[in-house]
Amino acid sequence: MTIRLSDHFTVGKLLRFTLPSVVMVIFTSLYTIVDGIFVANVAGSQAFAALNLIWPVIAIMGTFGFMIGTGGSALVAKLLGEQKKREANEVFSLLVYSLIVVALVMSVVGAVWIEDFARLLGATEQMLPDCVAYGRTLVLMMTGYFLQNTFQAFLVTAERPTLGLLLTIIAGVMNMVLDYLLIAVAGLGIFGAALATGLSWIVGGIIPFVFFVTPGNGTPLRVSKTRWNGKALLQSCFNGSSEMVTNLSMSVITVLYNFELMKMIGADGVVAYGVLQYISFVFAGAFLGYGVGIAPIISYHYGAGNTGELDSLLKKSLALIAITALVLTIVAEISAPWLAMVFVNGSASLGALTVHAIRIYSVSFLLCGFNIFGSSFFTALNNGLVSAAISFVRTFLFQIACILILPKLFGLDGIWSAVVVAESLSLLVVVFFLRKEKARYGY
Repeated sequence: MTIRLSDHFTVGKLLRFTLPSVVMVIFTSLYTIVDGIFVANVAGSQAFAALNLIWPVIAIMGTFGFMIGTGGSALVAKLLGEQKKREANEVFSLLVYSLIVVALVMSVVGAVWIEDFARLLGATEQMLPDCVAYGRTLVLMMTGYFLQNTFQAFLVTAERPTLGLLLTIIAGVMNMVLDYLLIAVAGLGIFGAALATGLSWIVGGIIPFVFFVTPGNGTPLRVSKTRWNGKALLQSCFNGSSEMVTNLSMSVITVLYNFELMKMIGADGVVAYGVLQYISFVFAGAFLGYGVGIAPIISYHYGAGNTGELDSLLKKSLALIAITALVLTIVAEISAPWLAMVFVNGSASLGALTVHAIRIYSVSFLLCGFNIFGSSFFTALNNGLVSAAISFVRTFLFQIACILILPKLFGLDGIWSAVVVAESLSLLVVVFFLRKEKARYGY
């Protein structure tokens, strides 16, 4: 039985609707993680460090896909809740076409300037060829990345989260198989890793594009004729600005972490932080996926004026996040040695460093879910300003301050604990805005 956005959501129904999005985001994160595992264990730690060093460039470019996907889906779901189906489809189509144009421009810019970006990020002469090989290959396939990220959100808005999950699994399995064939069998090294990821992006983006173009696809949404609507385009970008801020900030923060770690302990620090990022992709991905899954529901009921349902969704979400956060933190703490071994199996000292870092960093999983949901909640309410403010202080302001200050007080442990302190401070901001905006939205 299809679950509709207009339904009343019990805990069970909420889990059934959002779980595909949770798995979808985690599986998407596995693309980069699988690359990392193969590169680290086959191509070596030098290539693994190069991959982690150049990835922020790819992530920064990809922020536009996240911005339009999350911000646009919030607007489209709100229009559907207001029973404006024709306008919703026009806006949806405009966003998809605009995204393709931006992606093509980004591909050209990235391909031309990737070597300069790598040098700017501190790549050594030994790392530079690997940085360029990985980065240039991926930016040339950026359109697939944009479409995949955007359609992940819109498939949920179209009441087809399970289809989104299925497509993500297909692309993910393809990525893993190609990683093995291109890296381990063909010996293409880091170029093979990039090619595997890029091809999986294209599959993950093109298939849903064809689905939405097809007449009679059985959903409220279809890519078709549109008209220029600058206001809707700007509103979508504004709604999704928090996601763009998050991804931009995370990329900048990664660069800052890498600089500090290279200065303190060298390439081993970059490798250890790369492992932390991969773990975070999966664990925090659970909360990101929940935000993607529930956002269209919130937007729909906000557009329909169902304040009672908004209140119910908020309370159920906070309870689910609290339980999940506790479980994930315990799992991360217990499995730290195994998680480290997957990436740094060849060095005992690097393994010990990574295990220690994981056990400090994992405390942040107790807190980050509430902050991620807080930002997603206000994006869904079409309040891009509050959502962006939460994202800015969480992923940029507090983290930069902690990265610069804490190592001076606690040494290397200050680096690993920076995210924990930043998430703690961010939670206070989320609580403030939830209380401040309660009367306005009636939740």
